[in-house]
Amino acid sequence: MFELPKNQTTVKESVILRKLQVWIAALAIACLVAGIGIGAMLSGRPTVAQNEAQIARAPEALSASFAEIARRVEPAVVNIETMTAAPEMADKDDAEKDDQASTNPLLDMFRRQARRPSRGVGSGFIVSASGYILTNEHVIEGATRITVGLQSGEKYRGEIVGIDEETDVAVIKIKASQELPTVTLGDSNSAEVGDWVLAMGSPFGLDQTVTAGIISKKERETPYFTSFQRFLQTDAAINRGNSGGPLVNMRGEVIGVNSQIATSTGDYNGIGFALPANEANFVYRQIVAQGKVRRGFLGITLDSVKDEFAKVYGLPEAKGAIVMDVTQTRDGQLTPAAKAGIQSNDIIVDFNGQPVASAQDLIQKVASSPVGQSVALTYLRDVDGKLERHTANVVLGERPPPQAISTVEEPGGKKKEPESKGNGPQLGITLAEITQQLVAEKHLTGVRGLYVKNVDPNGLAADVRLAGGQAALTEGDVITRINRVPVTTLADFQRVLNGLKPGDPIVLNVSRYQRELDRVAQRIVQFTYQ
Repeated sequence: MFELPKNQTTVKESVILRKLQVWIAALAIACLVAGIGIGAMLSGRPTVAQNEAQIARAPEALSASFAEIARRVEPAVVNIETMTAAPEMADKDDAEKDDQASTNPLLDMFRRQARRPSRGVGSGFIVSASGYILTNEHVIEGATRITVGLQSGEKYRGEIVGIDEETDVAVIKIKASQELPTVTLGDSNSAEVGDWVLAMGSPFGLDQTVTAGIISKKERETPYFTSFQRFLQTDAAINRGNSGGPLVNMRGEVIGVNSQIATSTGDYNGIGFALPANEANFVYRQIVAQGKVRRGFLGITLDSVKDEFAKVYGLPEAKGAIVMDVTQTRDGQLTPAAKAGIQSNDIIVDFNGQPVASAQDLIQKVASSPVGQSVALTYLRDVDGKLERHTANVVLGERPPPQAISTVEEPGGKKKEPESKGNGPQLGITLAEITQQLVAEKHLTGVRGLYVKNVDPNGLAADVRLAGGQAALTEGDVITRINRVPVTTLADFQRVLNGLKPGDPIVLNVSRYQRELDRVAQRIVQFTYQ
């Protein structure tokens, strides 16, 4: 083999060797980097050092965002102090009072002494540079004096512009010599579960307090909700005094008004509720424009079509709003729906060319429509076991206070059969046929069906709950139909039950006399037979 003498290389060969060394070094580095990357992937670690740095900086960046949002919004968050006239001391009865007065003059003297007024604290936020402030109606309810404190330390006398009991929203106003800092009302519909939010306000009177959390749930109903309260649920700490304060997203926009908490102690338990800003903004604009909120009104009570109802009535999907009651005002005037011929058990599937998804969807569509507007309703009516499609043009009225509405009662029908005891053992209810005595005692004129005498707490029916958590069936209810079949005798009811098997849907039409409103109300109860 040919071999060069030692230490004797040409210039050209030296250059080639140096290049070869560079390539070998580069290849070694590449292999090292690849090995580190493969090892990192196998161990579950990030493969790029920059990602680790970004992750390390993430809490700092989030903290900086919170701080910036707080600086931007806090100047428009106000502390609201209220003074309420002292309640008069209630006496048990006149006889007892007279007796105590005659035997204990000192006690009688204390009774006549004026009691101290009560004080309250809440929160709010400025939505107009001219001094309009949004808060909760329950914050200023019954207040004889309202004092609004700003972040700057200035205090002003607040005047009530208007309230809306349906949403628990109030608008108050202060008069300042300068323009005031304001918040921006955002689109609460764009909020998503998991979004970061800040709750601001004055818990326990500690003004300018900020807490952080996430959106836990949208469209949440609570045991105390109204038709226009579908809350944003959050785990941001909300306590007494936070009511009326803003719930703010990461863009610094107000997306909710802190309104309620779920608690077993009266304080923070990790679940708070805020009225969506879209609804609060609707109320604010109406109150500022006309001093009150005017909502469109049909004059019906509704329930949503659920899977059980859809199956029983042969609907392709569980969408639509079921008419449970058609109402009239206290003075006997027919409501818009009654004038248009809408009847109980009609299923409204379309409102002014827009499909109706649920009862709440229809309520929102109607309420947000101008009073006096003519709207087209498409509804399905059960006629001889078939659903017929109808349309009606309805001129929307103005929604009256809830206590001003009563039910249109159907005229009395055939003579009722004598009462007899009977059981619906599969459902866990005891039923009785309605007699004239029950009609008189329970105010059931015009109601035909089976009277619920008892609900077994261990039975199937006892587990069925309404949206607010109340029992769906209770003693005193009257079941008028089961799965589209009118029932006036126990035999009618039992025949339907005998045809059911586990997994079948059950839809009950239920009537009940409401003493406080002096009316018979109707509702739909939907569940699955097991």
